[in-house]
Amino acid sequence: QALLGPATPVRMAMRYGNPSVESALQSLRQAGAEKLVILPLYPQYSLAATESSVREARRAMKAMDWNVEARFVPAFYADPGFIEAFHEVIRGELSRKSWDHVLFSFHGLPERHVKKTDPSAAHCLATKDCCATIVEANRDCYRAQCFHTAHALARKLELKPEQYSISFQSRLGRTEWIKPYTDHLYEELPKRGVKKLAVACPAFVADCLETLEEISMRGLESWQEAGGDDLFLIPSLNSTDAWARTVARLAGGTA
Repeated sequence: QALLGPATPVRMAMRYGNPSVESALQSLRQAGAEKLVILPLYPQYSLAATESSVREARRAMKAMDWNVEARFVPAFYADPGFIEAFHEVIRGELSRKSWDHVLFSFHGLPERHVKKTDPSAAHCLATKDCCATIVEANRDCYRAQCFHTAHALARKLELKPEQYSISFQSRLGRTEWIKPYTDHLYEELPKRGVKKLAVACPAFVADCLETLEEISMRGLESWQEAGGDDLFLIPSLNSTDAWARTVARLAGGTA
């Protein structure tokens, strides 16, 4: 809000919880908004999070009978400002702590979710290297976008291939979820000689219970049970200046 100025009212909404999407839209309507920019704060696109939020915003506007012009900001997994902001946070933490390996752990999704975003129905998860590059078939693939984010951060951090891994956390149920699994790497990495693990979670732009509890608490316990010494969670972007400037730019401001 400070960066965009008082002429551009900013409201926060939660997809599930309060303040709700509809209440935020009602507030903007009361503030006299004539054009909307809706920014789903999910760096990588998914049907469960991004698309669900877009549909809820459209549903709410329809329920309000508000035919306002609205622009939805697309996934920003490769945005230079997003990458730089996360790079600054990770670099700072790695310079202050002792580590052997960096793990980029992303929120998990069922495999069927990423297959649904493949218009060719023949690319996603068909080969081991299906996420190596972004092509037309996987341009909306959550897993491919996660790999792109992780590799971009690794390049900025000047990490060698053997110094980092990519994985997916928080799987539920018995269905197949996208791999590699974070908890499986907790077991494998100590066998490779990794004792001190730094974990970054670039699927989130703010710290949350999922990362704090699953990584810092249960993750640390699993890591030490598998033979590792230390595991620490790198903070998310939260309200860092670089991230605030990026959000203002993504929203169409001049910051």
